[in-house]
Amino acid sequence: MSTTGKVFIIAEIGVNHNGSLDLACQLIDEAVKAGTDAVKFQTSRVENVVSRYAPKADYQKKATGSDESQFDMIKKLKLSYDDHPKLIDYCRARKTLFLSSPFDMESIDSLDRWGLDILKIPSGEITHLSYLRKIGALNKKLILSTGMSSMQEVKQAFDILMQAGTDKENITILHCNTEYPTPFEDVNLRAMLSIQKELGVKVGYSDHTLGIEVPIAAVALGARVIEKHLTLDRKMDGPDHKASLEPGDFMAMVDGIRNIEKAMGDGVKRCSISETKNKSIARKSIVAARHIKTGETFSEENLAVKRPGSGVSPMLWDEIVGKAAKRDFVADEMIEV
Repeated sequence: MSTTGKVFIIAEIGVNHNGSLDLACQLIDEAVKAGTDAVKFQTSRVENVVSRYAPKADYQKKATGSDESQFDMIKKLKLSYDDHPKLIDYCRARKTLFLSSPFDMESIDSLDRWGLDILKIPSGEITHLSYLRKIGALNKKLILSTGMSSMQEVKQAFDILMQAGTDKENITILHCNTEYPTPFEDVNLRAMLSIQKELGVKVGYSDHTLGIEVPIAAVALGARVIEKHLTLDRKMDGPDHKASLEPGDFMAMVDGIRNIEKAMGDGVKRCSISETKNKSIARKSIVAARHIKTGETFSEENLAVKRPGSGVSPMLWDEIVGKAAKRDFVADEMIEV
């Protein structure tokens, strides 16, 4: 992922291209315009992923109807294997990173053959032992999504990937909720921190809520990777459009993340460069409360504390009280010792 310390932002295109290579390229263009680091697709042989009798999820039924099977829906929405090298080349030309989630064993081999350095493990494969062993044996950079999972399942998958040959530092685990859209009360963003504490691994967040607040909050909590669905129009036909961001909102999310990145700082409490000029304006100094004659003793009665802060600090009050004035001071004049 990022070698600069910046949050790695992924525009999840998924199946929002509706099976169209042209639409996929338009979505890549919008992702680049928004300032993302990568775009992510889904790679599969549908017959290897879902049986012809598998039902749709409720959110898929709401978005696409219940007449067709999950098999037929995915078959209609997927890009061909031949489309993938074209998209990889298009991403290279647009100077963005092509990522994809392999949903079956053959697709792992294909993405490896096409030279992808980072692979994304979708939430549904976290309990697929053979899959985890195969993808883990590649020792590539892996992003593991954990929707629908318990901590025990996350730890088990994590251990399998490492036992298969993937270095711990090559694994990033994303907290995720696999409901489209995710209700805010089900996000449980602190679970991301629990994963980090339990496994000592880089963490991030894959978001399916409506809006941009939660991924920005995840960055403030320490997410190193953010993934969010992108669509050209939330009203388009397809299962994921309604839980996706349109280009303008996606750009606002990226801008918000970059601003939060800057705002997090290094944790050292200090006066910043931008506020230095205001220090003397906002702080105060010890001044004469009234006319003070030479030789008069400074006291609680003839001293006051007022702006600006370019004179003797009020923190030295105890040292000043009781000293003798070396010259006359008029009211409001900063005293000298």
